[in-house]
Amino acid sequence: MQTDEYDERIPPKGRLLGIDYGTVRVGVSVSDLFQKLATPLHNYQRVSQAADAGFFLGQVKEFEVEGFVVGLPLHMNGDESDKSREARRYGKWLRAISMLPVAYQDERLSSSRAEALLQTGEFTQKQKNARRDKLAAQIILQTWLDHRANR
Repeated sequence: MQTDEYDERIPPKGRLLGIDYGTVRVGVSVSDLFQKLATPLHNYQRVSQAADAGFFLGQVKEFEVEGFVVGLPLHMNGDESDKSREARRYGKWLRAISMLPVAYQDERLSSSRAEALLQTGEFTQKQKNARRDKLAAQIILQTWLDHRANR
């Protein structure tokens, strides 16, 4: 399986939201207008489909988002998992509510990379927990941006 998927409908300019999907919390990051740099944005605590849709549509409007990059949790051998299928369903849901294109990025090791970065700072465990998901979303989006730039 290809480790990342590019949706050709995502324009080469305009802000993108990176999504670290979780059943309880969703990490969110945003790119710059020129799609060179990803920045952590939010850890969104999921509430209900209606509230979640309102949150993401608000982000789309506020940041003038052109598309989404959703992290795809794969097994270490590259095979998809039940969580991968959940993340794909979430991506389809984001596409349905926003009418924006969605791409997927292999997120293997993004959480451990985020954890390693958090270990370098002098954060309490509570502070680490508050940053982990949005940092993972930043890593997912930045990886996708870098791969796209090098294609």
